[in-house]
Amino acid sequence: MNRGNIQIILGCIFLLFSACEGEGPITNPNYVSPFDQWIIDVDNVFDAGVGKDGIPSLDEPKFSLPEEVNPAFDDVLVLGIEVDGEAKAYPFSMMNWHEIVNDEINGKEVAITYCPLTGTGIGWDRRIDGFLTSYGVSGLLFNTNLMPYDRRTGSTWSQQRLECVNGPLRGRLPKTYTLIETTFKTWKKSFPNSKILNADTGFDIRYIEYPYGNYLEEEELFFFPVDPLDRRLPLKERVLGVLEENAQRAYRFNDVGQGMEVIVDTLDTKALLIVRSEVDNINAAFYPKEGRRYTALQDDFPRILKDDAGNYYDLAGRILEGPDTGQKLDRPQSFIGYWFSWGAFYPAIEIY
Repeated sequence: MNRGNIQIILGCIFLLFSACEGEGPITNPNYVSPFDQWIIDVDNVFDAGVGKDGIPSLDEPKFSLPEEVNPAFDDVLVLGIEVDGEAKAYPFSMMNWHEIVNDEINGKEVAITYCPLTGTGIGWDRRIDGFLTSYGVSGLLFNTNLMPYDRRTGSTWSQQRLECVNGPLRGRLPKTYTLIETTFKTWKKSFPNSKILNADTGFDIRYIEYPYGNYLEEEELFFFPVDPLDRRLPLKERVLGVLEENAQRAYRFNDVGQGMEVIVDTLDTKALLIVRSEVDNINAAFYPKEGRRYTALQDDFPRILKDDAGNYYDLAGRILEGPDTGQKLDRPQSFIGYWFSWGAFYPAIEIY
């Protein structure tokens, strides 16, 4: 199959959107390396048919307070970020259409990147070598996963590979922020003072509509090839992947109807704390404090767990109450995605 011959179902819609301008000092924003200079297998790189910025990033996002959002959206998934006490959330219903939001939170310039076809959401630092940039949608996909480009250099990145794969920054790794993926209902109970991305975007889009038809319901439906295709789990099951330097492991949600649960594990010699709840749509990883024992809390938001020293933690790992109030658990490189994408990008990944 030749690159560029496959067109995404709704590409014709996205072509109606206007391109967005970048920020920061520009070196060569239109740079594209010859295919023999890419550091990935270009046979798995496909042109989605929408063009660069054909899917428009949001570069001037606007927000509402949780109480201003219709409760009918309680079950909508969101990507959340917390930085030094400030929290924001980005609904999937909007990320499906924009994929990237260039934003700032508590003085930190971030890009919230989301790929609807792999279900992966990751926060990227927008400062590279001290220069501020913004990210846009390149229109290319690698293993059906989003490939952002940075508007300062024109370099193309692989979202789930977490690497620049062509252009002046080829081989560079992005500095990332671990996001929190859950439902809006759980998010607003966890962060009642947060801000929620709203639909005042300047685009005439019905965000309530899902743009990819029956993609999520059809297990074998892919718009672009995926290689390899790992069938150890249902292909489009949402799982949490944790990435350490020499090992990766996937953690499934617990059983239907099960509440908050704590798992203590070790990956690549590092202790891990997995907190998951099917009821609350939570699956998150933390590095535990050495020597502490942790217990899950049920229906006690914003507190989700406590330790044997009397500390109570929220979904961001912050200690809300207790002798260590104000401290925070570190988090490994981790994010939720559809199982097929984990098997494709990390074929050696283990399943807990």
